[in-house]
This record gives sequence, C-alpha cells and structure tokens, in this order.
Amino acid sequence: MLKHQLQETINKSRKVKPVINIAMKDPSRKQIIIPIGNNNKVRFMASLSLQITNINSVLRNIKLDVMADFVWAEQLGIIITMNKVALPLDLQTIENYVKNIDYINFNNIKMSCLPQSKSYLKIIDISYLMKNTNTPMNSSVVETIIKNNHIFNNISLASKLQVIKISPKSDIAIIWLDIWGVQSGSKAKHLINRYFNVESYISTI
Repeated sequence: MLKHQLQETINKSRKVKPVINIAMKDPSRKQIIIPIGNNNKVRFMASLSLQITNINSVLRNIKLDVMADFVWAEQLGIIITMNKVALPLDLQTIENYVKNIDYINFNNIKMSCLPQSKSYLKIIDISYLMKNTNTPMNSSVVETIIKNNHIFNNISLASKLQVIKISPKSDIAIIWLDIWGVQSGSKAKHLINRYFNVESYISTI
C-alpha cells in the first residue's frame, strides 16, 4: 500500500508543470536615451568599452557624481544606464561628449532625454506621392520637415515614422508617429489639431 501511494505521488509530481513568473520592468529613470541614428550607433557600439571609460572620465573631471554602468543599442540610438538618476547637466555633458567623437555625425544626434511615456499620434491629409513624382512619400522626408518646424520643438520621436496609404486606390496617406512625452500627455496635447505644411499640403495632427 505504501509503495502504491509513493508511486502515485511521483506520478502527480511529474504532471505538475512549473510556474514561471516573469517580471517585466519599465524603463529605469537611471537610463539616458540618446537618439543618434543607425550609422552613428554602429560606430559607437564598435568601440563601446572605450566610450564608457571616456564618458566616466569626462563626468569625473567636472566633479559629477554619476557614472555610466553599461550601454545598449536600441532602434533609434543608444541607452546609457547610470548608477543614479541623471540631472540635466549630466545629460548635457554626455550628449556633448558623444557629439564630439571624431567619427560621429553630430547632425544626426537628437536631444538626449530620460525615459518617458510614449504618445501615439497620426498626421492626416498628406499626399501618398511626393510632389510631381511617382515616388511614395518617404518617412525620412517627413521627419526632416518635422525637425524644421517650430511646433515640434522639444519633441523627440520614439520610433521611426510609418507612412501608410489609406486604401489601395487612394492617393492620400496617414503618417503614424510615436513621441516621447510625460505621463500627463502634455506634449501630445500640444500637437493635437495643429496644422503644418508637408510640401504644398496642409496636414493636420
């Protein structure tokens, strides 16, 4: 009888699947996001150990308390994880260092920031084809227009723009954009229902 009960216990234990608890962490406030473009990102990551050493040397030289622990690459650039939450001076110091690396194209570097919430917006009333061509509207063209328009001052894109034709037979497109914002959504609210030019078209957010 005891042998039978023992065998039953063993059989039950084999049927029980282990429960794996996975904890997903939100972006840490200790991270600094620097959108630097893909080519810059590849060059930076190729000499990563040297860059972390240099960043920490620059921070020490001006008596700042923060240090870079590690760096990893993401779609739009690099994310530097610090030993504590960075202050505006820390962000500016690191951004200036990255911009002054010899092989980095500083024109492709956007404003560094701490992790924030994302807001999803769409731009409507845009021609799917670029003016006087049969070429579909390029996200890079729209991104350049956005960068040069004052209503997007202090706005950082959280991902690449998506240009989508509204239907197979239509010549109109919608552009989806994700921006870094704050929990209150104030940056997104500032843009909603604003108008701006994309080529000769007046587009609405």
